[in-house]
Amino acid sequence: MLQGSLVAIVTPMFEDGRLDIPSLNALIDHHIHQGTDGIVIVGTTGESPTVDFEEHCLLIKTAVTQVNGRVPVIAGTGANSTKEAIVLTQKAKELGANACLLVAPYYNKPTQEGLYQHFKAVADAVDIPQILYNVPGRTGCDISNDTTLRLAAHKNIVGIKDATGGIERGTDLLIRAPQGFAVYSGDDATAMPLMLLGAQGVISVTANVAPKLMHEMCMAALSGDITTAREINAKLFALHQKLFVEANPIPVKWVLQQMGLIKTGIRLPLVNLSAHYHDVLRNAAQAAQIL
Repeated sequence: MLQGSLVAIVTPMFEDGRLDIPSLNALIDHHIHQGTDGIVIVGTTGESPTVDFEEHCLLIKTAVTQVNGRVPVIAGTGANSTKEAIVLTQKAKELGANACLLVAPYYNKPTQEGLYQHFKAVADAVDIPQILYNVPGRTGCDISNDTTLRLAAHKNIVGIKDATGGIERGTDLLIRAPQGFAVYSGDDATAMPLMLLGAQGVISVTANVAPKLMHEMCMAALSGDITTAREINAKLFALHQKLFVEANPIPVKWVLQQMGLIKTGIRLPLVNLSAHYHDVLRNAAQAAQIL
């Protein structure tokens, strides 16, 4: 079972929007050296909506090759087309990903039965561990806990990234989930309490800029060291909040640029961070002692 700080890694780009593969390789090595427990490639933070199929596959292949078995690689392969999600998931398996992350279908707003049939179809088609991804604030579609637990009976569906930000919602899942089904926080601000309640880790935006601290916080929370977990979380809390002053990954890419880890590239319709947020992010980064 995957545990700990799983970074939803950004996709480095040159100023003209082309993929910056050398910077991605360097960023992956940086994460592994800093203790990150797993690399989630081509997720929301990786600007998955704006990469084409060939780029999507290239990013997965690059991550698998560069990681070289040192930590697990989880590939984002969700889509609002079931057929497309199956094709991407099969390709990720062929490229050597350890697991896949499948976001709820967005925009077309399926019913709970439609969600069940969509995820079941992907899990039936591709024999690879699959993690559901519920982020209703972005998708306009909410995978209910009952639907999640219904899907948990499938051998290939091994967990869920719960980005609802609801402690009560996550607690209900943790109480009712079958043995071996993992709950991961998808919301950095609530990651620590969810882990103390039994979640297996976090798929994290904050880990992009504070990988060592996020790993240490997760290890403390998972081992029941509440004092250490709270101390580290307090240091990170401003980042948890301020990394969302504009749509993710705009703020986190700006902080990474300030750290000298990536260039300034981001793809439309996203643009670089508004100038009036620069000091807000800089203060949050300084509070975490990463700038």
